[in-house]
Amino acid sequence: MPRLARSTVALAIIAMSAACTAQAADWSDTSLSYRYGTKFAEPYNDQDITKTIVNLSHVSGYKYGKNFFSVDLLMSSELDPSAAGSNSGAHEAYVVYRNTLDLGKITGNNYAFGPVRGLGATVGFDYNSKTDAGYNSKKRMVVAGPTLMLDVPGFLDVSLLALWESNAPYNSYTNQATPRYAYKTHAMLTGAWGIPFNVGIPLSFEGYANFITAKGTNEFGGGTAPETNIDMQIMYDISEAVGTPKNTFKIGVEYQYWKNKFGNPDRTVPGATAKTPMVRAEYHF
Repeated sequence: MPRLARSTVALAIIAMSAACTAQAADWSDTSLSYRYGTKFAEPYNDQDITKTIVNLSHVSGYKYGKNFFSVDLLMSSELDPSAAGSNSGAHEAYVVYRNTLDLGKITGNNYAFGPVRGLGATVGFDYNSKTDAGYNSKKRMVVAGPTLMLDVPGFLDVSLLALWESNAPYNSYTNQATPRYAYKTHAMLTGAWGIPFNVGIPLSFEGYANFITAKGTNEFGGGTAPETNIDMQIMYDISEAVGTPKNTFKIGVEYQYWKNKFGNPDRTVPGATAKTPMVRAEYHF
């Protein structure tokens, strides 16, 4: 197994072990969600792609910080085919795990200043597997870096993370497999938020924004470009309207803007920038 792949697996095990061995959660929220859009984009594909996305997410707080775990199951229309000559769409699983240690909780000190209520350290990983005609992504990525926790209603966390990423694609048009390739270590400035507000009905503004530097030469010898990936939604808590406890059912609209997707420069690669409106529904338990 390549060294980076071994490191990815090792850190994933460490992170998951830390989550499992931590004391019982002080609070937690687990949800199932459904998203649907008709304007998804994929690099080297100049057509609008319809996708259905089912997600399982869990976030919890414990004595020294918080955990976040998310699994997306993405199902594409036939315009993003599952293999060369296929009439069925691609399927993808994308997993994200983050553990943020709150330095104030660990040390007993107060690190608040200005709009910042606390300091943290975040580690985690991304993992994906996709069956499609042209690339068949097998992404493995470890992340680590400092986090600022801002003092807002709900939460707003901003992190500066180092990314160690690799992939091992397979092209079913040419039957060409590429050995696992490690990109240059690069950086991501990322923010994640969930901010409630009320305009006569209970709403929340939620999402994330990733600003990722270029990751050097790709596995085919080409240059990469910096990425901007912003995904945000306005959600309406309909729980009380349907006779269930608060924060059980939510519906809303979502929008994703992803420039230079996966580091592919949109000036030369069709489909490398996505502008995707979606509808979204969530069940929390």
